[in-house]
Amino acid sequence: MTTGTPGLDLSRFGAWLGRHHPELTGSGPLTATLLTGGRSNVTYAISGGALPMVLRRPPLGHVQATAHDMAREHRVISALAGTAIPVPRALALNESTDVATGTGSPFFLMTRMPGHALAHRRQNAAHTPAELREVSLELARLLAELHRLDPAAVGLGDFGRADGYLARQLRRWQTQYDGSRSRELPLLDRLQERLRENVPETLRNGLVHGDFRLDNALVNLPDQPISAILDWELSSLGDTAVDVGLLGLYWEIHTMSPDPDFSAVDPRVGYPSFAELLETYCTTLGTSVPNLPWYRAFAAYKLAVILEGVYFRYRSGDTVGSGFETIGDFAQPLAEDGLAHLSS
Repeated sequence: MTTGTPGLDLSRFGAWLGRHHPELTGSGPLTATLLTGGRSNVTYAISGGALPMVLRRPPLGHVQATAHDMAREHRVISALAGTAIPVPRALALNESTDVATGTGSPFFLMTRMPGHALAHRRQNAAHTPAELREVSLELARLLAELHRLDPAAVGLGDFGRADGYLARQLRRWQTQYDGSRSRELPLLDRLQERLRENVPETLRNGLVHGDFRLDNALVNLPDQPISAILDWELSSLGDTAVDVGLLGLYWEIHTMSPDPDFSAVDPRVGYPSFAELLETYCTTLGTSVPNLPWYRAFAAYKLAVILEGVYFRYRSGDTVGSGFETIGDFAQPLAEDGLAHLSS
């Protein structure tokens, strides 16, 4: 593999690009920079082609069935082009696992959008409190725009079965959890049981992002608050309150996280409260505030399961990049948070 780009052989990838998509090749050699290294998919910025590109591929190890579906993510961003939801332009999809592709796994290519993700508190210093507030409320507005979208109108009417979505989600994440078990987590087990006992009735179905949070958006001030919503690998048709609950969890995770830099959200520097985000969301969507305790608890459970999978890969040496050494500390506070919401 090329130095600095684990999971991507640039020589083979360049040859694949020339064979299958010569319109995307450039006059010089390709270079790649690792953008994200394994909390979910692995993402690289590709330079030297006809235009700046981003390549997304599954993690390097411990990829469970139904997870990290490249074709699914490619399909949804293709469908959302031209809608109120800003997304990169889909360029190419590879579904082969042939090592001659440069990855030995499925991947897709998309345009590299301007801007940066606000993932850590230190990044807030580049923005004024007014700018951070503007970005936050725009994020809530875009979530409402996503949920008011008619999936059939953009070719996603068969993107999933909305009926029974919550029950299937619980089964799916239990399967993911069972496949990543490396230690005893009795509180997380208890949260899983409580969620199954209290599944709410769905009030609104639509296109669900599945991982809607601040650091999955690109901020491009002063031109625009948000230039793109990224990371659609968990998207489906289903109960839209799942996205709202997850956004709430991430907005308030600074109160429970053992890592204070896990999220950029910090009310002291201008970020509005989640209640304000919820008000913007409901006003845009034209709906009343959803009843969220179960959805907040489910969000805590899902994030804990995702991070247990990352922890499993980290212990197996299958993550790339840094910052994974504290991943194992999240399961307990997340389980406690989820159980607290179910008891409220």
